Amino acid sequence: MSQQGFGFGLGKIKELQEAFKKAQQVQEGAKVLQEELEQMVVTGKSSDGSVTVFMSGNQEPRGVEIAPQALEKGAEVLGELITEAMHNAYITSTETMRAKMEDLTSGLNLPGL
Repeated sequence: MSQQGFGFGLGKIKELQEAFKKAQQVQEGAKVLQEELEQMVVTGKSSDGSVTVFMSGNQEPRGVEIAPQALEKGAEVLGELITEAMHNAYITSTETMRAKMEDLTSGLNLPGL
């Protein structure tokens, strides 16, 4: 009769314990990361630089700066410039969040999965 119980040797149990420790570290790190992202300010600009959008690392809007020359282009073009700046800020924010999450979860190897 095997003394290993559910098919886990001592090595597997140690691997699971390490994985759980790492998962707890990731969870704690995720809380810190969430706070960092909330405090972070990411900018996005229109292609001509006349509109700048500010948002948090969580894509929460923080503000918009519009240069006088952008106003002179009319409402339709201004709308396009703002949308372009918002899109660029969103891309920067999501790339930053993704990179930070990858750093946080690197090395998380769950045995048997």
